[in-house]
Amino acid sequence: MAISKLGVIWNPSKVDEALLRSAVADVFDGEVSWWETSADDPGLGMAAEAVAAGCDVVIAVGGDGTVRAVAEALAGTDAQLGIVPQGTGNLLARNLEIPLDDIPAALARVRDGDPRRIDIGWVEFGGEKRAFTVMVGFGIDAQMLVETDDDLKDRAGWLAYVEAMGRALAGAEMTDITLTLDDDEAQEVRGHTMLIGNCGMVQGGIRLLPDAVLDDGLLDLLLVSSDGALQWLDTVRSVVWDNGIRRVFGGQAEAVSTESTRHVAAKTIAVELASPQPFEVDGEELGEVSAFTVSVQAGALTVR
Repeated sequence: MAISKLGVIWNPSKVDEALLRSAVADVFDGEVSWWETSADDPGLGMAAEAVAAGCDVVIAVGGDGTVRAVAEALAGTDAQLGIVPQGTGNLLARNLEIPLDDIPAALARVRDGDPRRIDIGWVEFGGEKRAFTVMVGFGIDAQMLVETDDDLKDRAGWLAYVEAMGRALAGAEMTDITLTLDDDEAQEVRGHTMLIGNCGMVQGGIRLLPDAVLDDGLLDLLLVSSDGALQWLDTVRSVVWDNGIRRVFGGQAEAVSTESTRHVAAKTIAVELASPQPFEVDGEELGEVSAFTVSVQAGALTVR
């Protein structure tokens, strides 16, 4: 499909404007409209303006926060999402196999790629509702974001998260959880980390949710309840070494698990926590929550 009108939404803290404009001019002919993100708006309002202006393809140039905000505005519209990854995690770009650290190659992918419809997730918490393209969660992953040193992140990229993981693990505490999957009865479980995602690969090629598929109309859930050194070794082997996360709980799941990990898939997941926990949405730490609900909007977003 030829692109008749292109919109570019770019994060000025992530990329040099002159370099980006030159690369876009080299790859695309025709009309291009530009929007710059701000500290107050990472791209949601700009993407809505791009849709209203008739852009049939809108490129998000930045990190996961920019991509998430633009995707939220494009969900359910005819406008297609392009991605030029310029962040630390670049998680959706990794799962879509978009070239990293190569602006011309990523732009060429947008120009030449076939449109693909994928699901988008929605999370409601504390009176807010946000879209997400990759995953949300509480526990170690969110605490890791709190512990990450921003200066080290600027220098070392995603390896800064590894440095923060040790402090996050030290602070991990089990909590009681009331979990409701779709229309099933509520279940009482315990854990210290929960991830719910639309796709599962993170930095380093690790697949935290190995069965997650971007266009299957389901969200995958990982609950970690490692307690003690032996179970932590079991979790590391399961997740990092062979990605052997098993499904439990019935329904979409197979009744097999390790002692420390539990994995399911559902369309709607409601979570109530006995104690507030640090919470993240697509890599953005959003404070503590005591309850949240996630749902999937199947095929709502078209990417190139």
